[in-house]
Formats: sequence, structure tokens, C-alpha cells
Amino acid sequence: MNDQELYDQVGEEGITRLIRAFYEQVPGDDILGAMYPADDLPGAETRLRDFLLFRLGGVSTYLETRGHPALRMRHMKFPLDQAARDRWMLLMSNALVKAEFSDEARKYLEDFFGGVATFLMNRGQGQAGAQFPIR
Repeated sequence: MNDQELYDQVGEEGITRLIRAFYEQVPGDDILGAMYPADDLPGAETRLRDFLLFRLGGVSTYLETRGHPALRMRHMKFPLDQAARDRWMLLMSNALVKAEFSDEARKYLEDFFGGVATFLMNRGQGQAGAQFPIR
């Protein structure tokens, strides 16, 4: 599977469903909840959805509204250590199940998200020399 095959399979509706399922979990999470101001949760949801739509071959709204992703720079203000990375992955894995993607799509996205989550770590192991292609 590649990005385009994934996008063809899940589409914009599937990505929207996935991101909604992720953000439903965030407010009550003891690690991630504090990183997301309650008044910006809808904005955070929109930004992640738009980023994924762009990155996986859909519409380019993210680039038009936010410019280059600059993921590391945008996430530097958050203390992203191994615990935060692992919790983000857990919530996203839960969301992948709830979104009811195929096993192949779920595996593809888990691998993708794992790389991104490790790339964004800025505290502890994983930060030095991490590489992640935006496209």
C-alpha cells in the first residue's frame, strides 16, 4: 500500500472520522490533555485532518492555509518525550480501530504515525537525527 492507495481506500470521510475519534479521547487524557487548550481542540482537529489529507494525496488546504508543515518547529513548544509519543500512538491506535479501517490501512497508518511521532520527540531518546520525509 502507498499513500494514494490508502487515500483511495479511506478518502476524506475516513480521515475525518479517524481524526474525530482521536480528538474525542484527548480532553480526558492525563498526558496529552494538558497540551491541547480546550478552546483550540476544534482548531487542532482541523489542522491534523487537513495535514493528513494533504500528506496522503488529498486536497491541499493545509498548504494553502498554513504553508509548509514545519512539523518540528510547530511542535517544539510541547514537551514531547517517549511517554507523550507512546500515549499519542495509543490514542491514535484506538482511533484507527474506531474508524473501522481495513487491517492493511490500519497497519500502514500505524507505521506512518509511528515515524512521525518519533520524529517529533524533542525530549529524551528519539530526538537526535530523526528524519521524516514530508513529501
